[in-house]
Amino acid sequence: MAQSRYFTVEEIAKELGISKQTVIRYESRGIFPRAKRNPINRWRQYTLNDVKSLRRILGFS
Repeated sequence: MAQSRYFTVEEIAKELGISKQTVIRYESRGIFPRAKRNPINRWRQYTLNDVKSLRRILGFS
């Protein structure tokens, strides 16, 4: 069974051209949907579908 690939806040920020703080701020204000959390270290985890959704929200195609 293939493992799902998750992206960190840093990877998402780099992909979208925004800061890590902006990703977290947008999430806390409800602009971005809440990320899933890693059950061990509680880091935010974004899926490829999350990345696509975030790009649409920011107006990228």
